Amino acid sequence: MTDRIEIGLIGIAVALFLIAIRTPIGVALALVSFVGICALTSFKAAWSILTIVPFNFITDWNLSAIPTFLLMGYVASQARLTSGLFSAMRMFFGRVPGGLASSTVIASALFASASGSSVATAAAFSRIAVPEMLKARYQPGLACGCVAAAGTLGSLIPPSILMILYGIFTDASISALFVAGVLPGILSAAMYIAMITVRCWASPELAPRSVENYSWAEKWRTLLDVWPLPALIAAVLGGIGAGFFTPTEAGAVGAFVAILIAMVRQKMTWAIFVRATIDTAAGTATIFIIAIGASMLSTFMALSGLPDFLSSVLLQYTAGPISLIIVIGVSFLILGMFIESISLILLTIPVVLPMLQALNIDLIWFGIILIKLLEIGLISPPLGMNVFVMKSSLGDRIPLSVMFRGSLWFIAVDLLTLALLIIFPAISLWLPGIMQ
Repeated sequence: MTDRIEIGLIGIAVALFLIAIRTPIGVALALVSFVGICALTSFKAAWSILTIVPFNFITDWNLSAIPTFLLMGYVASQARLTSGLFSAMRMFFGRVPGGLASSTVIASALFASASGSSVATAAAFSRIAVPEMLKARYQPGLACGCVAAAGTLGSLIPPSILMILYGIFTDASISALFVAGVLPGILSAAMYIAMITVRCWASPELAPRSVENYSWAEKWRTLLDVWPLPALIAAVLGGIGAGFFTPTEAGAVGAFVAILIAMVRQKMTWAIFVRATIDTAAGTATIFIIAIGASMLSTFMALSGLPDFLSSVLLQYTAGPISLIIVIGVSFLILGMFIESISLILLTIPVVLPMLQALNIDLIWFGIILIKLLEIGLISPPLGMNVFVMKSSLGDRIPLSVMFRGSLWFIAVDLLTLALLIIFPAISLWLPGIMQ
């Protein structure tokens, strides 16, 4: 038994090393798993698992939600269904301390709920909002920090690709996860806005107040350009909540509604549809390759007995669920600095799931905590994905070090929000309880 656990530990160490040297995540996980299974059983058994596991995984009906939600997000982005969103938020909140930054948070939250992608949200608003804030003489770190942090809301506010993958690998209800993410997502956005407002009120030089005045007629007129995104969100979440369709079917409905809205607004062209379809195919292939590698890793870990061993060891030194979650949380915060969120969630779930089940920890509650931890990783140095996406969008206008410094305030707020989610599980579980 000891030899099997040692093989499991060596496998995890080699996988992390391969990821660190930039080996494609899916390839690293599948390769390590195949060699590890060979060592534990035989080449013939490993080859049989290699041919069966990917097929069984890909044919899971729930996974069809991933390409459809991606298509919905790409259509919304390519057809510019968000074009009037930031302008409207700026008119309504521009005179509040840090109003442009707070407007960016609200607009990003709405966009993220439609796209389901943190990276897509950060990429879009680095082009839309950052230039506007710099033009208004906002401190560059604040401008970049709020866009990078607000982009992470795409992981927490449903629909979320990470929630779908977590639900599939833990057998947790995806519907319940979607509903559970609503209040924590709103809380995260509210905490960002509160921090921005207080900082800019205390230090006005961070964000000079807008001197532009808009009439109520102008403000209401801008709302005419905002309706596509709320309509799309209402169609998806409202349909799930009312039981008209499942979260898996909701992706297809959302993609259809996004195309329909784009056609009504005369924004849908064949070129946009082709571009969105190609991006969807590329994004789906990337996620599926990583997920297949993670599925192989789950089989390897089960054969090695490592998850049960680690579970028994950790449970001896933890006083209860909260202390276990703190240990897991610290581990995720460290790993999140170096490993991309989808890869991290799929790499670690096979290891932590037995521990959670041993202590009867609610998987919906933990899922929201996990997503929040992954959000923090998206903006944490040295490899915060959202920050690098912004850097690629903005070029040399703002140094990378300034972007990361600007994100530190938002990381601090995220840690406070995370503490609230751990201390008060009802924030995550109240709405799913009502739904049930």
